[in-house]
Amino acid sequence: MSAGVAHTLTLRCEIENRPGMLGRLTTVIGEHGGDIGAIDIVRAERNIVIRDITVRVQDETHGDLLVSAINRVEQVRVLRVSDRIFLAHMGGKLAMQSRVPLKTRDDLSIAYTPGVARVCQAIAEDLDKAFTYTWKRNSVAVVSDGSAILGLGNLGPEAAMPVMEGKAILFKELADIDAVPLCLRSQDPDVIVQTVEQIAPSFGGINLEDIASPNCFMVEGRLHESLDIPVMHDDQHGTAVVVLAALRNALRIVGKQINTVRVVVNGVGAAGTAIIRALLEAGIGEVTPVDRHGIIRSGDDALQTPMQRIIASQTNRDGRVGNLAVALVGADVFIGVSRGNILSPQMVQSMATDPVVFALANPVPEGDPDMLRQYARVVATGRSDQPNQINNVLSFPGIFRGALDVHALKMTSGMRLAAAEALAGVIPPEEVSEEYIIPSVFNRHVVPAIAAAVAHAAITEGVARRMHLPGA
Repeated sequence: MSAGVAHTLTLRCEIENRPGMLGRLTTVIGEHGGDIGAIDIVRAERNIVIRDITVRVQDETHGDLLVSAINRVEQVRVLRVSDRIFLAHMGGKLAMQSRVPLKTRDDLSIAYTPGVARVCQAIAEDLDKAFTYTWKRNSVAVVSDGSAILGLGNLGPEAAMPVMEGKAILFKELADIDAVPLCLRSQDPDVIVQTVEQIAPSFGGINLEDIASPNCFMVEGRLHESLDIPVMHDDQHGTAVVVLAALRNALRIVGKQINTVRVVVNGVGAAGTAIIRALLEAGIGEVTPVDRHGIIRSGDDALQTPMQRIIASQTNRDGRVGNLAVALVGADVFIGVSRGNILSPQMVQSMATDPVVFALANPVPEGDPDMLRQYARVVATGRSDQPNQINNVLSFPGIFRGALDVHALKMTSGMRLAAAEALAGVIPPEEVSEEYIIPSVFNRHVVPAIAAAVAHAAITEGVARRMHLPGA
């Protein structure tokens, strides 16, 4: 997110009502680095004018300095400072809305007692009827413990709520799914699993979010086994699906087959692990995983997490040893989910002909995008201000839409691979180019395409309760 979007202030200023005062104020704002947007009159009186001035600033400190400078101007006083981000979140971003009328005594008897008793009895006799007569058929719980919030780290459950509310909005706006944010006090994986198991009857799917590694692997794995609804940790698999889709189109541009290329994945945490597993499931030629200790290989157990030991046993078949620079020599693809500014021109030049570079660290990619495009044939980042943004918003709404449409019992790798294929196919082959390997998050064809592919995969794999799609 750019600074201009993240830090836009509305300053309500009381200004002496005489010629030249507004000019003095705007001059001070400009001299102190503020970028003025709208200027509106709130109230005009004989001696004073109240104006709202929208100003973009670099960060909170810059905003405080600017307000102090304005208050030093004679006959000008800042009455109130409003931050547009905080205003948008005031009171939360979600609300409950009834789908049935409740205006008469008859309405009440149908929606609640006594009529509701018949529905309860029907569900008790056949639990699958909960998908027909409750919101279960179209609901997802967005569950987090707040241990790995965006790029902010472990801030706890209360601080995670704005993100989970935002996730719920994306579910609704993009896929018409009713999602509920549930932020848990405990970060103990046993407690998280038990809690989700207890609330699962109320939902048709579970989206795990912002749970730190390695707990995220344990929680997802155990819930996948114990529940009869789809469970997905989006930070892992949502990102992996989009990466795989983008890679398929990138390889089409450079004329390489997925089963012949070698991919270097730098960063083997939650997202990196899921990307590697997705690549292996898709039949990738070879993967060289790298973390802060260097190339991951079998035998280095003391330096590896349990999940990294599994990854080590499935990758680096050539037994490479060394750092990232060594791993990149001759590689066809680089996928980074690590930290910014670690790629040099020489490292990219050491890769195979027509290299593909996905520098996905946020907000600072592993290499400057302009530099990377000088040496790589295709470049993608996680940034919205660059071409080819890898954003998991492209995947999870459609994946859950498809899973809910067939009342899926599980979320399988086959369903995720189908999602990646469908996402890649949203762009017609003749339109794929170096700067267009993945569709926009606002492309309205994305969710229906992914949903249909996921639903079909669920039916094919025998994990669907419903054997046809709505409207089919």
